Amino acid sequence: MTADDHRSDTSERHRSVELDGVEALRLLGSVSLGRVVFTRHALPTVRPVNHVLVDGDIVIRTHGDATLARYTRQTEGEGAVVAYEADDIDPDTHLGWSVVVTGYARLVTDLRELARYQALLRPWASQRMDHAVRISPDLVTGVRLTADDPSTSV
Repeated sequence: MTADDHRSDTSERHRSVELDGVEALRLLGSVSLGRVVFTRHALPTVRPVNHVLVDGDIVIRTHGDATLARYTRQTEGEGAVVAYEADDIDPDTHLGWSVVVTGYARLVTDLRELARYQALLRPWASQRMDHAVRISPDLVTGVRLTADDPSTSV
């Protein structure tokens, strides 16, 4: 069997099911790693980060000199437009889910709120992470990749 045959065989046994926003956020909250996407020099930039879901918002910690901290610091009002993606897909079966959140990111400036996030989220990078960014979702989309049920085929 060639690699193309395997890919075709795998895709015939799977289907993609859209998730509603509530389920998508629940799944996102069940993992700790994701990717934040923002603009740097007018181009998309992606950074792997760990996160925690707090009151429906995504919180990540960063250091003050990080590109994301500078990006969110530059924006007034609603915040900086970002996307956040997390998933849990089995590399062998290709089953699992993927969630993308688009919204506004704001640098957390309230000291009590920052202390709360520092207690909830331990950074996985060894740098000092003394800042936090809170992403408020505007658009939440997600898909679940499931095994196709042969009993429903005609």
